[in-house]
Amino acid sequence: MGIVEQVMNIPAEHEKNLFGQLDSYMKLIERNLNVTLVLRENGLKIIGEPDRVEETQAVMKELLDLSIRGNVITEQNVNYALAIITENRKHPDQAVHMTEFDKDVICHTIQGRPIKPKTFGQKRYVDAIRNHMIVFGVGPAGTGKTYLAMAMAIKAFKNDEVSKIILTRPAIEAGEKLGFLPGDLQSKVDPYLRPLYDALYQIMGPDSYLKNVEKGCIEVAPLAYMRGRTLDNAYIILDEAQNTTPAQMKMFLTRIGFGSKVIVTGDLSQKDLPDGTKSGLEQGLRILNKIDDIAICELTSKDVVRHPLVQKIVDAYDKYERSHNGNHNRERNKG
Repeated sequence: MGIVEQVMNIPAEHEKNLFGQLDSYMKLIERNLNVTLVLRENGLKIIGEPDRVEETQAVMKELLDLSIRGNVITEQNVNYALAIITENRKHPDQAVHMTEFDKDVICHTIQGRPIKPKTFGQKRYVDAIRNHMIVFGVGPAGTGKTYLAMAMAIKAFKNDEVSKIILTRPAIEAGEKLGFLPGDLQSKVDPYLRPLYDALYQIMGPDSYLKNVEKGCIEVAPLAYMRGRTLDNAYIILDEAQNTTPAQMKMFLTRIGFGSKVIVTGDLSQKDLPDGTKSGLEQGLRILNKIDDIAICELTSKDVVRHPLVQKIVDAYDKYERSHNGNHNRERNKG
């Protein structure tokens, strides 16, 4: 197949955003699609095999559309645009575009930054939260499970759809014992709830958060504090649910009252339960997957929106665990 050249017009005001520092994004596209990109006065020249040139144009169009909509292009955007083109090549009749989820602004942080889905997995997750009473968001670190759930909760609270936000997670030790930490019980469990506080501060601001805590409209507490309560007209988020026991998960889910919405998030690859203890999240996913108004959203490494290296780390661990489990099963079958 011969080499062709195509020139694509890139508005000057978007060049810096699209090309990245020291043209890093262009180099990434060149490596992945095996093309050569040359910026000329009359546009961006794309040199390569016809199919690759066409795919490069599609990637640049995705990124340009995001830039025109006011987004600051990141390496994660470039990697995701490349992944979308690969999927569209496999399923041309189901082609998707990044602007489809970029339009879905949930709310804004206290600094005015829009919070919105950044991948199709995140978009499906947000839509599931809108349309179901209980949603399980399961996936690796960095996929936005907790942050997006928090944004949806705060939006519902501000719109008077619920009267209270309850954020909880099990206080399971990850290598350290609570008894050896200094301070009273609250100061001992606060480190486990810190990610929830951080998200609240970013979206609501410290002042608004503290005012609503004083009024009892926002509650951040360990899961054990949920026992014996009925939670009506509330937005309830259970974070790190992989560290619940089956009894804790059943206790939590049976607290739900009228007018409430529940989001359960967790990563089954990061359990801190004692050896031999079943995960309440793992069991719950098996038991509840056929019940109407309960949605299960599985996010993957493709939905990681942290540093691109995080996605590679997640993939490497997944590959190792699949290989390790496969070898373990083969040894067990031999025995």
